[in-house]
Amino acid sequence: VQLVESGGGMVQPGGSLRLSCAASGFTFSDYAMSWVRRAPGKGPEWVSGISASGGSTYYSDSVKGRFTISRDNAKNTLNVQMNSLKPEDTALYYCARAILGINMGEYDYWGQGTQVTVSS
Repeated sequence: VQLVESGGGMVQPGGSLRLSCAASGFTFSDYAMSWVRRAPGKGPEWVSGISASGGSTYYSDSVKGRFTISRDNAKNTLNVQMNSLKPEDTALYYCARAILGINMGEYDYWGQGTQVTVSS
């Protein structure tokens, strides 16, 4: 199993970024996926999740209305479009595979993370 994130970078407040996660080594369409972030000096924070089919999406209150999660099961790719970014969104963002049969809460594989920095 391999999860490789990309798309991070530095952006000004109010800006946008799109993160992607390329999945391999398993049947991507069988598993729900999530984005989880870790800000400096803080514990991991679940950000958003999506069901295996893509038909259900979930967001934390901190990003609801600003972030949009999506997946392309034909391309084995997970994405998150992040708009109206705030300095408090600065973190290392990970994609994570939910354990089989659930949509979120427990994860068995993680990517290496991609850094998002929101600063003027």
